[in-house]
Amino acid sequence: MGIATVPMNEEVQVEIKLSNLSDMMFTFPKETNTDHVKLLTKKTNFKAVTACLRIFTDVARDAGIFSLATRSHINAFGIFKNGQASVQTLAQRAWVDFPGMTIPMNKWVSICTTWTSETGLTQVWLNGQPSTRKFVHKGLPITSPIITTLGQEQDSFGGGFDKKQSFVGMISDVHMWDYVLSPCQLRGYANDLYFTPGNVLNWRAMEYQIIGNVLEELKQDQCKA
Repeated sequence: MGIATVPMNEEVQVEIKLSNLSDMMFTFPKETNTDHVKLLTKKTNFKAVTACLRIFTDVARDAGIFSLATRSHINAFGIFKNGQASVQTLAQRAWVDFPGMTIPMNKWVSICTTWTSETGLTQVWLNGQPSTRKFVHKGLPITSPIITTLGQEQDSFGGGFDKKQSFVGMISDVHMWDYVLSPCQLRGYANDLYFTPGNVLNWRAMEYQIIGNVLEELKQDQCKA
């Protein structure tokens, strides 16, 4: 584990942490237009994406869960919970709903979302069960420096957060790959079995910044002596 302090401006300093978060979760305790976690990676070119995470929430309204933005495309890729509590995929300013993929309240749920620029197809895997494959956006890969946030949807590059779209609850086990995982790998992730850790974002070796009142806590299924 390593920690560095990076000046964000003259008054505020935000730590960059590098940690194995295997036993940890992030808790987002309240609505806010500021609090979030920024996930850091040096990779900038993506012709395809798979992002997986686990969430626990009682929020019934819209909520930004995972948001990847570039300067030219604010919604370059994202996982969003719409007001009907189902999952929405965002890719290169376009989006598509998955009405049958409903997020239950007050239960841990595994969400994986895939997208490839070659075909424009996206798919959601909820607790290891797939949605139908849908078209969202084709032909434009992600090709510039990115900012990735948990708990907020970016409406500007690294900001523009809306309090009424903020996530309240817990998030853990975040991984991201620059390719589409196989069905077996996706089910392996959902069932907490063997899977290849993310080659873009890896929960077991995550570089990140906590901005605001987001808590880094032990998972509640962990019993420590």
